[in-house]
Amino acid sequence: MSSHHKARRLALQGLCCLDVQGAKAMEPIEEFIADSEEPQAVLSDAREMLGWTFRNRPSCDEMLARHARHWDLSRLAMVDRNILRLAVQELLGRKTPFKVVIAEALRLAREFSTAESPRFVNGVLDAVAREIHDHDSRGSGDTGDEAREE
Repeated sequence: MSSHHKARRLALQGLCCLDVQGAKAMEPIEEFIADSEEPQAVLSDAREMLGWTFRNRPSCDEMLARHARHWDLSRLAMVDRNILRLAVQELLGRKTPFKVVIAEALRLAREFSTAESPRFVNGVLDAVAREIHDHDSRGSGDTGDEAREE
């Protein structure tokens, strides 16, 4: 298992703990991560992934709500919701290729969720990735729209 996958697993577990606790801050999860027996590099990556996903939950959830058609995010399985949040934040970060992010999310879904989850996660993330790609494509050619806005 790669160190990045181990970090994603820890970040996912931390996000789920925060969801269960209804936490407004990450401090309670720091002990959970610190108690892990993973190498320091994995712990550091997990903290980073967890931190930016936790801080950006509202924007992740907004994007997910657009693409998880016919699903209220609060009614999604907690594990699926957090797999999606983690992947959306990673897609938005654009450091990892989209296909890798989606493949890792599917791996987490197979590992931690139901038999139907990978298909659902794949569909939602594919739509999110297309939106980000389309936005990036439009952003590369200046249309001048920004200059007209006041």
